[in-house]
Amino acid sequence: MGSSKINCDDLTPAGRICLHPEMDLIIHCAFGVKNPIDVDSIKAFVRNSLMVEHPRFCSLLIDIDKHIIIVDPTTKDAVEDDDSNHVDSSDNNDDVERIVNDYLADLSVTTPLSEDKPLWELHLLLKQNCIVYRIHHALVDGISLMSLFQADCRKADDPKAVPTVVSGGRRDSTCSGLRGNSNGWIRVLLGSLNMVLFSCVFCLEFVMRGFWLRDQKTVITGGPGVELWPRKLATAKFRMEDMKVVKEAIASATINDVLFGVISSGLSRYLDHRYPNALSDGLRLTGLEMDMSELMENNSRSRWGNKFGALLLPVYYQKGGVDDHLEYVRRAKKMIDRKKRTFEARFSYSISCLVLYWLGLKAAYRRTYRLICNTSFTVSNVVGPKEIIIGDNPVTFLRVNVSSMPQALVMHMVSYEGRADMQILVAKDIIPDPEFLAKCFEGALLDMKEAATRSASFNPIV
Repeated sequence: MGSSKINCDDLTPAGRICLHPEMDLIIHCAFGVKNPIDVDSIKAFVRNSLMVEHPRFCSLLIDIDKHIIIVDPTTKDAVEDDDSNHVDSSDNNDDVERIVNDYLADLSVTTPLSEDKPLWELHLLLKQNCIVYRIHHALVDGISLMSLFQADCRKADDPKAVPTVVSGGRRDSTCSGLRGNSNGWIRVLLGSLNMVLFSCVFCLEFVMRGFWLRDQKTVITGGPGVELWPRKLATAKFRMEDMKVVKEAIASATINDVLFGVISSGLSRYLDHRYPNALSDGLRLTGLEMDMSELMENNSRSRWGNKFGALLLPVYYQKGGVDDHLEYVRRAKKMIDRKKRTFEARFSYSISCLVLYWLGLKAAYRRTYRLICNTSFTVSNVVGPKEIIIGDNPVTFLRVNVSSMPQALVMHMVSYEGRADMQILVAKDIIPDPEFLAKCFEGALLDMKEAATRSASFNPIV
């Protein structure tokens, strides 16, 4: 990857690290569409999109044909479109989700983007009615990518209108409950002291994670070199309505709190299945979450894409689970709220800047690589647009994952059209059954919904 493809001076520290040859992170966004894919329509859509106008995507002259790749997923053959290629898939009974996930898993570890053109591609899986958009992570992050889709696509019920993104709103967790309280200033002072104390603790841990502090080894642990191992991909499917039922059962909770509660419960279930009687109760597993909200809100002049910090979010193995399934969400909310009140995300971003500018790109990459190796999983949650069309073709699902990292477990959730699909990318020699892990997550949410429904029936709103 060279500066001829991307102007590195225009990249944030995270973007430059993503561009490092040994990191080389690529985002894979899969769109399922309702009707058969018309290649000419897709080309017209691309020609009229921001991808061919934004300087990040057109640092070299763009030949649309070189970016459109038609794939036969039954043979894993892929060729650049020459207007005469028609691919025939031989098995009409192939499961679409399995074929698409297998294809994405292979792309995640074996296929870099070609360096002779701007770093993005569209793969068309004609038989499966699926469009896979591959784009280098140095160009965009999750929020920037959703903004791009929002600008390029149109509403399914109004083809002339730009789609909107559903927002769950944000709570002011620092000042809530202080107004009208005569002792409010005392609570503010104590809150400020807690913020400073926990900021010091969390920032110190963040530094230590970049050197030697790491999670205890379990059956989901990755490590150096695991990014080169073969991958499997499974999809955990959630209904947004179910997540909202759980969210409403806990005061001031968010969808992100619910997601992390589901991950905590689901991982405990999975470890009970894979590692019975071998783990101590309360064992900590540390997740890595990228946090963009605060940095973007407090810096309206920030460069487009990849301006984010990281949060270390621990979950704790509960042998046999807990009686009250909502307790997982309560713990997640308490932990995430405490993290959000500190400077951890901003500190992690500043550390990346300092290491990059003082010690160079190689040192910044090594620090980031060790941080990833010393944690157990990565998770992200991005709010997708409402129902959209690509060209004149309605989108039926929207899923995202990234190329391989040294962790054995990486999860990315995107909400779309009342659903939230979480892609679970694993190193298959370490986690051979991601489909079962997906069922653990799905079962955890359903149990939480049932507990929330019972709680609401016992405590009706008067």
